[in-house]
Amino acid sequence: MGAPTSPQLVPSPGRRNLLNWLLGTWSAGVMGSVIFPVLRYLVPPEIPEAPTLSVKAGPAATLAPNSARLVPFGNTPAIVVRLANGELRAFAGTCTHLSCTVQYRPDLEHIWCACHNGHYDLHGRNVSGPPPRPLEAYEADLQGNEIVISRRA
Repeated sequence: MGAPTSPQLVPSPGRRNLLNWLLGTWSAGVMGSVIFPVLRYLVPPEIPEAPTLSVKAGPAATLAPNSARLVPFGNTPAIVVRLANGELRAFAGTCTHLSCTVQYRPDLEHIWCACHNGHYDLHGRNVSGPPPRPLEAYEADLQGNEIVISRRA
């Protein structure tokens, strides 16, 4: 007969499962601590823009009758128009169709969007072309010699 064989040492399944769980938890924590800052960088938080209530559009003497000027109004432009009779009108400077910047056409005496040939009258109403809505109207006032554009309340 031979010598008795020695039992082989096999780790218990409970200890192996515990080590696998600890290693998996640690790996998930490391991956999370790397991925989370990257995702926060790629998706910045929503910070609302402070609403612009009024802006100065420059000296009134530099805006001739039957002409217009584009001015920054927050993060979008505004257009101020001086009619032939000297009256001032102001509107949002982006077309309601696809947000292209509009311009004043003194030959037609109306506001025109060159992107898709949209036309607005001097009250901001869309009169032809693809624009679905009128332009947003602003208040245009003189304060001294300065033109001031403000949102209507």
